[in-house]
Amino acid sequence: MEEIDQEIDNVEIIGTERVPNNVGVLVLGILSIIPGCTCYGLLGVILATISLVLASGANKLIRENPGKYTESSIQLVKAGKICAIIGLSLSILFILVIIAYIVVVGTLLFTIPGFHV
Repeated sequence: MEEIDQEIDNVEIIGTERVPNNVGVLVLGILSIIPGCTCYGLLGVILATISLVLASGANKLIRENPGKYTESSIQLVKAGKICAIIGLSLSILFILVIIAYIVVVGTLLFTIPGFHV
């Protein structure tokens, strides 16, 4: 992923058009962070995945048409991608914590004498 961003950094920016879905990538990336620590992490994974897919498409367009898009719209795509990666990481971490909690509590419950499910 860093190679793609490095290629985008080297593009001469003189364009006047906005990258398609640039605001959508950023909004979904930001929204993926909040549910990453709530909603059992599932909503954060979904939003982050959609944001990363949109960012990938936007990066492809930027590489295919160097100089066509404004610098601000390219920066929005980069920021959205970073937020999506953070949101995905938090969501996966939260899911792993929930799984570990279930395993630990389940193990402790079954070690109690006389406990029957």
